[in-house]
Amino acid sequence: MARTLSVLFIGDIVGNAGMNAIRTFLPSFIQKYSADCVVINGENIVNGKGLTEKEATELFSLGAHVITTGNHVWENWQSRPLLATNPLVIRPINYPVGNPGRGYAIASLPDGRKVGVLQLQGRTFMQSIDCPFRAADSALAKLQAQCKIIIVDFHADATAEKIAMGWHLDGKVSAVLGTHTHIQTADARILPNGTAYVTDVGMTGPYDSVLGMQKEIALKRFILQTAHKYETATDDMRICGANVIIDEQTGKAISIKPFMYPSPITDIGEL
Repeated sequence: MARTLSVLFIGDIVGNAGMNAIRTFLPSFIQKYSADCVVINGENIVNGKGLTEKEATELFSLGAHVITTGNHVWENWQSRPLLATNPLVIRPINYPVGNPGRGYAIASLPDGRKVGVLQLQGRTFMQSIDCPFRAADSALAKLQAQCKIIIVDFHADATAEKIAMGWHLDGKVSAVLGTHTHIQTADARILPNGTAYVTDVGMTGPYDSVLGMQKEIALKRFILQTAHKYETATDDMRICGANVIIDEQTGKAISIKPFMYPSPITDIGEL
């Protein structure tokens, strides 16, 4: 019987409500999924923009092994020292040279096993940064020499670009997990060559909102077409993510199970 490794991936944390969800639920989810490795996207923690050493320290104390971010991390200047100094807090690798931080990390688990985590960012409807496909190929040439299990956080807007990345990396990594759009998609699957894929794992935070932001402000921006400062919402706290089971010897995924708690349909779930 193949020896497996369980990865728990937590979707984009938004604001204090998202952090409260993590404080409340993460220990139970780690136990439920017998998680060996925990990866958390923390790019929206501080009022929707980035995170600081304070939040990162708390996430690591709660069980995170690697923290990923995304485009909004650059809008909080307090995030930059964290990116520059902590190798386990990463940002998309395909930003131009000169930006602080690293695009991948290798988590060394207590039992000696290693898990690589690579972050990429899409370009469709987003910043015109370096090519994520070529950046992935370059990074994997280094990562594959150090670890068999590799998780990719693809932080992108367009579903087509995310799906294309899944096909591009099928068989080269253990999982391609989409973030950024904050809406969990219903397309989780194992691709033909053994890579787990889902277009977006969803948001961890307040669902009485527009993607984590207060509804009233978001509506003003859409209706009036003028600037109104976003504020993070606070109500209907949920946690989203995915659990991926991986064959240690081959690095191929065996299963992927996205989750949202509480359930979006019944508001009843069991840990």
